[in-house]
Amino acid sequence: MRSEQEVNRAIEQYADTVRRLCMIHLKNYADTEDIFQNVFLKYALSETAFESEEHERAWMIRVTLNACKDFLKSFFRRHTVPLSALTEQAEHLPEDHRDVLEAVLSLPAKYRDAVYLYYYEEYTAAQIGDILGKNVNTVYTLLARARKILREKLGGDTYEG
Repeated sequence: MRSEQEVNRAIEQYADTVRRLCMIHLKNYADTEDIFQNVFLKYALSETAFESEEHERAWMIRVTLNACKDFLKSFFRRHTVPLSALTEQAEHLPEDHRDVLEAVLSLPAKYRDAVYLYYYEEYTAAQIGDILGKNVNTVYTLLARARKILREKLGGDTYEG
């Protein structure tokens, strides 16, 4: 079990990443907060020794993605109507940002994860492959296909990089 100081440091360091990943997958603030708490509780109870800060960050991302996937597969989730809280929260964004957000959120999960990790968390394709358990060439393919889908949804004016 980790010390309170370690847990507080991890929360300060990874809170934004965990929340953004949860919002991308769950699209609901309340569910995001539930998973957020579960991820950091798991961290607090974990005895995993991390080799580096990068290893710890990758662990946080993997645990968050798994928790989101487990939640989405749960009986409760499959038998309730989700609230579109993200759309409501995005109302303060400029119109073009909302369009991009909606387009990214509408991507299938395998593309959404790769796009998020690449563009928002600034991981390399090789690092994303390690995190998601995919070959680096598969990651490049996922990113290319995601860009193509986004170009079509957004009218072809998106950045190619």
